[in-house]
Amino acid sequence: MRRRDVVRLLGSAAVLWPRGARAQQAPVPVIGILSASGQKRAASQVSGFLKGLNELGYAEGRNVAVEIRATDAYDHLPGLAAELVGQRVALIFAVGAVNSAQAAKAATTTIPIVFANGSDPVMNGLVTSMSHPDGNVTGIALLAGELAAKRLELLRELIPQASTIGVLVNPTNARREIDEREIQAAARIKGYDIVIFPAANRADLDIAFATAAQQRAGACLVTGDAFFVGHYGELAALAARYQIPTSYPSREAVEVGGLMSYGDDRQDSFRQAGIYAGRILQGTKPADLPVLQPTKFELIINLKTAKALGLDIPPTLLAIADDVIE
Repeated sequence: MRRRDVVRLLGSAAVLWPRGARAQQAPVPVIGILSASGQKRAASQVSGFLKGLNELGYAEGRNVAVEIRATDAYDHLPGLAAELVGQRVALIFAVGAVNSAQAAKAATTTIPIVFANGSDPVMNGLVTSMSHPDGNVTGIALLAGELAAKRLELLRELIPQASTIGVLVNPTNARREIDEREIQAAARIKGYDIVIFPAANRADLDIAFATAAQQRAGACLVTGDAFFVGHYGELAALAARYQIPTSYPSREAVEVGGLMSYGDDRQDSFRQAGIYAGRILQGTKPADLPVLQPTKFELIINLKTAKALGLDIPPTLLAIADDVIE
């Protein structure tokens, strides 16, 4: 069985609502979920998305159906997008790396697409304007590299003695160069030396952290990439093995053992995407829905991980943390 078939079948099983009953129901619109974050993360993304749909009166299994295609191999995305288009879905929710939205847009000019990813949608060719998207695409532009300055500031407060910061990037991510430029610019202001470590597969992750340790990086910053999201547990384990304090862009990493995260509230953003999808199903054109940006941000700290790394979290950081995991 080809890997794509495995991903497709697993994707269809990721949400636990019964799908066999659809044949006995009146036809309902089908929403295709195209996730670049892998199978495990797709279930969480769908959960937030469905909350937004519910606010517009749509319930999966009652008056809307969902088909999931999930992968963390970006070169599989065009084929998975073509599958959804071939099924004549009513809408595609493209989530994870910007690669998913680009694959969906390349596959159709008529099916509405709602995206949620950390990219500049104008620069990456998804829309012509944030306020007037034009065409069949709109969505939520999550903040990733734009938050680099804040994440570096938080690292300085936590580890003031660090002078060199390792940065983990995925060379296959469409926004890699943008992330690197933004992080380098923020680092110059903060007085950090930045060392970039590329990683596109599991073997690369170990090499990256081993190299960071050899080069005596005082801390590491993981960029907002869908492949990394699917491997947060491994990243947290590597950071612990090499004793490198590491910052992540979302709370999921801290929940599986990562030290600290700062970023937008992803579940709220997925909910907003679900609301947009509901409005489109009700007749609103994607071109009439401006691209949104997150308004909720959160700092999460794992005290157990800090203790294992021999770090004392400053009271000032604890005071502003939105959640402290003990």
